[in-house]
Amino acid sequence: MSAHGSSPMNATGLERSVRIDVARGRRSGRRRRRTWVAPVVLLIPAGVVLAAILGYPLVRLVINSFQDFGLRALFTGQNQWIGFANYTAIFTDSDFLPVLLRTLVFTAALCAGCMAIGMAMAQLMVNVNAFSRMVLSSILILAWALPTVSSTLVWQWLFQPLYGVFNWMITQLGWFGDYTQHSWTSHPFQAFAIVFILIVWQSVPFVALTIYAGQSQIAPEYYEAAKIDGAGGWFIYRQITLPFLRPVLYLVVILQLIWHFNTFNQLWILTQGGPDNKTTTLSIWSFQKAFASNSFGQGSAIAIVTALMLMVITVFYIRRLVRSGESL
Repeated sequence: MSAHGSSPMNATGLERSVRIDVARGRRSGRRRRRTWVAPVVLLIPAGVVLAAILGYPLVRLVINSFQDFGLRALFTGQNQWIGFANYTAIFTDSDFLPVLLRTLVFTAALCAGCMAIGMAMAQLMVNVNAFSRMVLSSILILAWALPTVSSTLVWQWLFQPLYGVFNWMITQLGWFGDYTQHSWTSHPFQAFAIVFILIVWQSVPFVALTIYAGQSQIAPEYYEAAKIDGAGGWFIYRQITLPFLRPVLYLVVILQLIWHFNTFNQLWILTQGGPDNKTTTLSIWSFQKAFASNSFGQGSAIAIVTALMLMVITVFYIRRLVRSGESL
Protein backbone atom coordinates (compact mmCIF):
# COMPACT_ATOMS: atom_id res chain seq x y z
CA MET A 1 0.00 0.00 0.00
CA SER A 2 1.49 3.36 -1.01
CA ALA A 3 1.35 6.57 0.93
CA HIS A 4 -1.70 7.68 -1.03
CA GLY A 5 -3.50 4.41 -0.44
CA SER A 6 -3.28 3.15 -4.02
CA SER A 7 -1.80 -0.16 -4.99
CA PRO A 8 0.40 -0.90 -8.03
CA MET A 9 -2.56 -2.81 -9.49
CA ASN A 10 -4.75 0.34 -9.33
CA ALA A 11 -2.01 2.46 -10.89
CA THR A 12 -1.66 -0.02 -13.74
CA GLY A 13 -5.42 0.05 -14.33
CA LEU A 14 -5.41 3.83 -14.37
CA GLU A 15 -2.60 3.94 -16.93
CA ARG A 16 -4.46 1.43 -19.10
CA SER A 17 -7.65 3.50 -19.01
CA VAL A 18 -5.67 6.63 -19.91
CA ARG A 19 -4.10 4.84 -22.88
CA ILE A 20 -7.53 3.63 -24.01
CA ASP A 21 -8.95 7.15 -23.80
CA VAL A 22 -6.01 8.56 -25.77
CA ALA A 23 -6.42 5.88 -28.45
CA ARG A 24 -10.15 6.61 -28.68
CA GLY A 25 -9.41 10.32 -29.02
CA ARG A 26 -6.96 9.66 -31.85
CA ARG A 27 -9.44 7.44 -33.66
CA SER A 28 -12.23 10.01 -33.30
CA GLY A 29 -9.86 12.72 -34.55
CA ARG A 30 -8.98 10.63 -37.59
CA ARG A 31 -12.69 10.02 -38.24
CA ARG A 32 -13.37 13.76 -38.06
CA ARG A 33 -10.54 14.43 -40.48
CA ARG A 34 -11.88 11.79 -42.86
CA THR A 35 -15.41 13.24 -42.71
CA TRP A 36 -13.96 16.70 -43.44
CA VAL A 37 -11.64 15.61 -46.24
CA ALA A 38 -14.17 13.50 -48.17
CA PRO A 39 -16.57 16.36 -49.08
CA VAL A 40 -13.63 18.56 -50.10
CA VAL A 41 -12.27 15.85 -52.40
CA LEU A 42 -15.68 15.37 -53.96
CA LEU A 43 -16.05 19.12 -54.56
CA ILE A 44 -12.63 19.51 -56.23
CA PRO A 45 -13.79 18.54 -59.79
CA ALA A 46 -16.69 21.00 -59.66
CA GLY A 47 -14.38 23.66 -58.24
CA VAL A 48 -11.87 23.16 -61.06
CA VAL A 49 -14.61 23.44 -63.71
CA LEU A 50 -16.04 26.60 -62.11
CA ALA A 51 -12.58 28.13 -61.83
CA ALA A 52 -11.89 27.42 -65.50
CA ILE A 53 -15.25 28.71 -66.73
CA LEU A 54 -15.80 31.66 -64.38
CA GLY A 55 -12.37 32.39 -62.99
CA TYR A 56 -10.65 33.63 -66.15
CA PRO A 57 -13.50 35.94 -67.28
CA LEU A 58 -13.73 37.39 -63.77
CA VAL A 59 -9.97 38.05 -63.65
CA ARG A 60 -10.09 39.66 -67.09
CA LEU A 61 -13.03 41.81 -65.99
CA VAL A 62 -11.10 43.09 -62.99
CA ILE A 63 -8.00 43.80 -65.10
CA ASN A 64 -10.03 45.61 -67.79
CA SER A 65 -11.63 47.84 -65.16
CA PHE A 66 -8.18 49.31 -64.42
CA GLN A 67 -7.25 49.85 -68.07
CA ASP A 68 -8.17 52.22 -70.87
CA PHE A 69 -9.71 49.34 -72.76
CA GLY A 70 -11.54 50.72 -75.78
CA LEU A 71 -11.94 50.13 -79.48
CA ARG A 72 -8.26 50.86 -80.16
CA ALA A 73 -7.18 48.19 -77.69
CA LEU A 74 -9.29 45.58 -79.50
CA PHE A 75 -7.31 46.09 -82.72
CA THR A 76 -3.84 46.86 -81.37
CA GLY A 77 -3.90 44.68 -78.26
CA GLN A 78 -2.19 47.48 -76.32
CA ASN A 79 -3.89 48.65 -73.14
CA GLN A 80 -2.92 51.60 -71.00
CA TRP A 81 -3.06 51.07 -67.25
CA ILE A 82 -5.02 53.99 -65.76
CA GLY A 83 -5.65 52.79 -62.19
CA PHE A 84 -8.95 53.87 -60.68
CA ALA A 85 -9.81 56.35 -63.45
CA ASN A 86 -12.69 54.19 -64.72
CA TYR A 87 -14.17 53.97 -61.23
CA THR A 88 -13.77 57.72 -60.73
CA ALA A 89 -15.50 58.33 -64.05
CA ILE A 90 -18.56 56.23 -63.21
CA PHE A 91 -18.88 57.53 -59.63
CA THR A 92 -18.73 61.15 -60.84
CA ASP A 93 -21.08 60.49 -63.75
CA SER A 94 -24.41 62.27 -63.34
CA ASP A 95 -26.22 59.08 -64.35
CA PHE A 96 -24.73 56.91 -61.60
CA LEU A 97 -26.97 57.86 -58.68
CA PRO A 98 -30.28 57.75 -60.64
CA VAL A 99 -29.32 54.41 -62.19
CA LEU A 100 -28.33 52.97 -58.80
CA LEU A 101 -31.53 54.12 -57.09
CA ARG A 102 -33.61 52.84 -59.98
CA THR A 103 -31.91 49.46 -59.79
CA LEU A 104 -32.40 49.18 -56.02
CA VAL A 105 -36.09 50.16 -56.14
CA PHE A 106 -36.83 47.87 -59.08
CA THR A 107 -35.01 44.96 -57.43
CA ALA A 108 -36.85 45.48 -54.14
CA ALA A 109 -40.22 45.65 -55.93
CA LEU A 110 -39.49 42.47 -57.89
CA CYS A 111 -38.36 40.56 -54.77
CA ALA A 112 -41.43 41.68 -52.82
CA GLY A 113 -43.82 40.76 -55.63
CA CYS A 114 -42.23 37.38 -56.34
CA MET A 115 -42.06 36.43 -52.65
CA ALA A 116 -45.64 37.48 -51.89
CA ILE A 117 -47.17 35.67 -54.87
CA GLY A 118 -44.85 32.68 -54.52
CA MET A 119 -45.69 32.19 -50.84
CA ALA A 120 -49.41 32.47 -51.63
CA MET A 121 -49.07 29.88 -54.40
CA ALA A 122 -47.14 27.54 -52.09
CA GLN A 123 -49.84 27.85 -49.43
CA LEU A 124 -52.48 27.13 -52.07
CA MET A 125 -50.62 24.00 -53.22
CA VAL A 126 -50.50 22.75 -49.63
CA ASN A 127 -54.26 23.10 -49.12
CA VAL A 128 -55.62 21.72 -52.41
CA ASN A 129 -56.13 18.08 -53.33
CA ALA A 130 -53.53 15.96 -55.11
CA PHE A 131 -54.97 16.44 -58.63
CA SER A 132 -55.19 20.23 -58.31
CA ARG A 133 -51.67 20.29 -56.88
CA MET A 134 -50.38 18.31 -59.86
CA VAL A 135 -52.08 20.73 -62.30
CA LEU A 136 -50.66 23.77 -60.51
CA SER A 137 -47.18 22.25 -60.40
CA SER A 138 -47.31 21.43 -64.11
CA ILE A 139 -48.38 24.97 -65.01
CA LEU A 140 -45.63 26.48 -62.86
CA ILE A 141 -42.96 24.20 -64.30
CA LEU A 142 -44.05 24.97 -67.87
CA ALA A 143 -43.91 28.72 -67.20
CA TRP A 144 -40.49 28.31 -65.57
CA ALA A 145 -39.15 26.13 -68.39
CA LEU A 146 -39.73 28.75 -71.10
CA PRO A 147 -36.48 30.44 -72.22
CA THR A 148 -36.22 34.02 -71.03
CA VAL A 149 -35.58 35.50 -74.46
CA SER A 150 -38.43 33.57 -76.11
CA SER A 151 -40.99 34.51 -73.48
CA THR A 152 -39.83 38.15 -73.57
CA LEU A 153 -40.29 38.27 -77.35
CA VAL A 154 -43.81 36.88 -76.93
CA TRP A 155 -44.43 39.57 -74.29
CA GLN A 156 -43.14 42.19 -76.71
CA TRP A 157 -45.65 41.01 -79.30
CA LEU A 158 -48.50 41.10 -76.76
CA PHE A 159 -47.83 44.80 -76.01
CA GLN A 160 -46.97 45.83 -79.57
CA PRO A 161 -48.61 49.23 -80.34
CA LEU A 162 -50.26 48.47 -83.70
CA TYR A 163 -51.26 44.80 -83.55
CA GLY A 164 -50.64 43.79 -79.93
CA VAL A 165 -53.25 41.55 -78.34
CA PHE A 166 -53.28 43.49 -75.08
CA ASN A 167 -54.03 46.83 -76.77
CA TRP A 168 -56.77 45.18 -78.81
CA MET A 169 -58.40 43.72 -75.69
CA ILE A 170 -58.38 47.06 -73.86
CA THR A 171 -59.84 48.78 -76.91
CA GLN A 172 -62.58 46.16 -77.20
CA LEU A 173 -63.55 46.66 -73.55
CA GLY A 174 -64.02 50.38 -74.19
CA TRP A 175 -63.17 51.41 -70.63
CA PHE A 176 -60.10 53.51 -71.49
CA GLY A 177 -60.81 54.52 -75.06
CA ASP A 178 -58.79 53.64 -78.14
CA TYR A 179 -55.50 51.88 -77.26
CA THR A 180 -54.74 50.43 -80.70
CA GLN A 181 -51.66 52.65 -81.17
CA HIS A 182 -50.60 53.02 -77.55
CA SER A 183 -46.88 52.40 -76.94
CA TRP A 184 -46.31 51.03 -73.45
CA THR A 185 -42.54 51.41 -73.62
CA SER A 186 -42.80 55.15 -74.36
CA HIS A 187 -43.71 55.86 -70.72
CA PRO A 188 -41.15 54.94 -68.01
CA PHE A 189 -43.66 53.79 -65.39
CA GLN A 190 -45.66 51.71 -67.91
CA ALA A 191 -42.45 50.23 -69.32
CA PHE A 192 -41.32 49.18 -65.85
CA ALA A 193 -44.82 47.84 -65.15
CA ILE A 194 -44.86 45.43 -68.11
CA VAL A 195 -41.29 44.32 -67.36
CA PHE A 196 -42.26 43.83 -63.71
CA ILE A 197 -45.24 41.63 -64.63
CA LEU A 198 -43.10 39.60 -67.05
CA ILE A 199 -40.28 38.95 -64.55
CA VAL A 200 -42.69 38.11 -61.74
CA TRP A 201 -44.47 35.65 -64.02
CA GLN A 202 -41.12 34.05 -64.88
CA SER A 203 -39.80 33.97 -61.28
CA VAL A 204 -42.84 32.96 -59.24
CA PRO A 205 -42.65 29.24 -60.23
CA PHE A 206 -39.21 28.83 -58.64
CA VAL A 207 -40.29 30.65 -55.47
CA ALA A 208 -43.57 28.76 -55.16
CA LEU A 209 -42.12 25.30 -55.78
CA THR A 210 -39.15 25.87 -53.45
CA ILE A 211 -41.29 27.17 -50.60
CA TYR A 212 -43.83 24.39 -51.13
CA ALA A 213 -41.04 21.81 -50.92
CA GLY A 214 -39.92 23.29 -47.60
CA GLN A 215 -43.45 23.63 -46.29
CA SER A 216 -44.30 20.03 -47.09
CA GLN A 217 -41.48 18.89 -44.79
CA ILE A 218 -43.05 20.41 -41.66
CA ALA A 219 -44.42 17.68 -39.40
CA PRO A 220 -48.24 17.70 -39.40
CA GLU A 221 -48.29 17.12 -35.63
CA TYR A 222 -47.56 20.81 -35.06
CA TYR A 223 -50.61 21.85 -37.05
CA GLU A 224 -52.81 19.25 -35.35
CA ALA A 225 -51.78 20.44 -31.89
CA ALA A 226 -52.40 24.06 -32.84
CA LYS A 227 -55.86 23.27 -34.20
CA ILE A 228 -56.74 21.35 -31.04
CA ASP A 229 -55.79 24.45 -29.04
CA GLY A 230 -58.17 26.50 -31.22
CA ALA A 231 -55.57 28.44 -33.23
CA GLY A 232 -56.73 30.09 -36.46
CA GLY A 233 -55.20 29.77 -39.91
CA TRP A 234 -53.22 33.04 -39.87
CA PHE A 235 -51.90 32.35 -36.34
CA ILE A 236 -50.77 28.86 -37.39
CA TYR A 237 -49.04 30.21 -40.50
CA ARG A 238 -47.29 32.98 -38.56
CA GLN A 239 -46.27 30.96 -35.50
CA ILE A 240 -45.52 27.54 -37.04
CA THR A 241 -45.04 27.72 -40.80
CA LEU A 242 -42.92 30.87 -41.09
CA PRO A 243 -40.39 29.93 -38.34
CA PHE A 244 -39.79 26.55 -39.99
CA LEU A 245 -39.55 28.16 -43.42
CA ARG A 246 -37.09 30.86 -42.33
CA PRO A 247 -33.96 29.16 -43.79
CA VAL A 248 -35.76 28.45 -47.07
CA LEU A 249 -37.07 32.01 -47.27
CA TYR A 250 -33.61 33.48 -46.68
CA LEU A 251 -32.17 31.28 -49.42
CA VAL A 252 -34.90 32.21 -51.89
CA VAL A 253 -34.50 35.91 -51.09
CA ILE A 254 -30.73 35.71 -51.70
CA LEU A 255 -31.26 34.11 -55.11
CA GLN A 256 -34.01 36.57 -56.03
CA LEU A 257 -31.80 39.52 -55.12
CA ILE A 258 -28.96 38.25 -57.28
CA TRP A 259 -31.16 37.45 -60.27
CA HIS A 260 -33.27 40.62 -60.20
CA PHE A 261 -30.33 42.94 -59.51
CA ASN A 262 -28.73 41.62 -62.71
CA THR A 263 -31.89 41.72 -64.83
CA PHE A 264 -30.87 42.40 -68.41
CA ASN A 265 -32.66 40.36 -71.10
CA GLN A 266 -36.19 41.52 -70.33
CA LEU A 267 -35.29 45.20 -69.99
CA TRP A 268 -33.03 45.27 -73.02
CA ILE A 269 -35.44 43.48 -75.35
CA LEU A 270 -38.49 45.49 -74.29
CA THR A 271 -37.07 48.97 -73.57
CA GLN A 272 -33.31 49.06 -74.29
CA GLY A 273 -33.09 51.44 -71.34
CA GLY A 274 -35.56 53.94 -72.80
CA PRO A 275 -37.37 56.18 -73.01
CA ASP A 276 -34.60 58.74 -72.36
CA ASN A 277 -32.70 56.18 -70.26
CA LYS A 278 -35.51 56.19 -67.67
CA THR A 279 -35.49 52.38 -67.45
CA THR A 280 -31.70 52.02 -67.43
CA THR A 281 -30.41 49.86 -64.58
CA LEU A 282 -26.81 48.99 -63.68
CA SER A 283 -26.72 45.99 -66.02
CA ILE A 284 -28.10 48.05 -68.92
CA TRP A 285 -25.73 50.91 -68.13
CA SER A 286 -22.73 48.57 -68.09
CA PHE A 287 -23.74 47.18 -71.49
CA GLN A 288 -24.24 50.66 -72.93
CA LYS A 289 -20.87 51.87 -71.69
CA ALA A 290 -19.07 48.82 -73.02
CA PHE A 291 -20.72 48.29 -76.41
CA ALA A 292 -22.48 51.56 -77.28
CA SER A 293 -19.73 53.92 -76.09
CA ASN A 294 -16.90 51.41 -76.75
CA SER A 295 -15.60 52.07 -73.23
CA PHE A 296 -15.05 48.50 -72.11
CA GLY A 297 -13.03 49.64 -69.11
CA GLN A 298 -15.92 51.65 -67.67
CA GLY A 299 -18.35 48.85 -68.49
CA SER A 300 -16.11 46.45 -66.58
CA ALA A 301 -15.89 48.87 -63.65
CA ILE A 302 -19.69 49.08 -63.45
CA ALA A 303 -19.89 45.29 -63.47
CA ILE A 304 -17.33 45.05 -60.65
CA VAL A 305 -19.21 47.65 -58.56
CA THR A 306 -22.42 45.70 -59.14
CA ALA A 307 -20.76 42.46 -58.04
CA LEU A 308 -19.35 44.10 -54.89
CA MET A 309 -22.76 45.51 -53.91
CA LEU A 310 -24.35 42.11 -54.45
CA MET A 311 -21.61 40.52 -52.35
CA VAL A 312 -22.36 42.85 -49.43
CA ILE A 313 -26.10 42.16 -49.65
CA THR A 314 -25.71 38.40 -49.97
CA VAL A 315 -23.19 38.16 -47.11
CA PHE A 316 -25.77 39.81 -44.83
CA TYR A 317 -28.49 37.35 -45.86
CA ILE A 318 -26.15 34.34 -45.73
CA ARG A 319 -25.27 35.22 -42.12
CA ARG A 320 -28.97 35.42 -41.34
CA LEU A 321 -29.48 32.09 -43.11
CA VAL A 322 -26.76 30.37 -41.06
CA ARG A 323 -28.10 31.81 -37.80
CA SER A 324 -31.65 30.75 -38.59
CA GLY A 325 -30.44 27.24 -39.43
CA GLU A 326 -28.56 27.00 -36.11
CA SER A 327 -31.56 28.20 -34.13
CA LEU A 328 -33.85 25.45 -35.46
